[in-house]
Amino acid sequence: MTDIITLSDARVAAVTERECGEPLVDLRGTSGVFLDARQADPEGSYARLRSGALDRLLQAQSLLPAGIRFLVVEGYRPPGLQRRYFEQYAATLRAAHPDAPPDRIRELASAYISPPEVAPHVSGGAVDLTLCTADGTELPLGTEVNATPEESAGACRTGAAGIGAQARTHRELMARALTTAGFVNYPTEWWHWSYGDRYWALLSGAPAARYGPVPARDRSA
Repeated sequence: MTDIITLSDARVAAVTERECGEPLVDLRGTSGVFLDARQADPEGSYARLRSGALDRLLQAQSLLPAGIRFLVVEGYRPPGLQRRYFEQYAATLRAAHPDAPPDRIRELASAYISPPEVAPHVSGGAVDLTLCTADGTELPLGTEVNATPEESAGACRTGAAGIGAQARTHRELMARALTTAGFVNYPTEWWHWSYGDRYWALLSGAPAARYGPVPARDRSA
């Protein structure tokens, strides 16, 4: 099996950023986008995505079979919220692995929550999503969106074995459409896809990331 490059890898942090200045667009006012509210925050950050990433998301959706849609769970995440998520999960891992050194805890944590300084969601270019029917009914993809490695026994990994034929087919369907549209997947999370961020640049061979972190104060388009 191909080794997974995690977001704690030094190669991700070494990627150059050349901010292109694309705005965050509110998906709640975008025709054709199904948005789920499970990650909703008071400021509505979860419902925002860079305009270029949104264009590619709509392109990917056009490649899905009739009657199947993307259901967006979360887009942009403010830096402060990203840091809080990371620190909370890292604390859980430290309790479970009291002898592990800090670098190992960081590596383990980054399989589920990105270190804040390189987080794709903070760039506005990452989207967590799943598949649904035309009436919004979610399709089975093997785990819940945002299932941890511990609670899913590793089934959250995109290429996890033993998730069932139907879930595998749905994951492959997502992957074909999103990859064709230019997104890359974070392989520890089947639901996480991104465009324009550092991880995307590293995996796609782009000379630099198009999107840097978006400060919380600049979240509106």
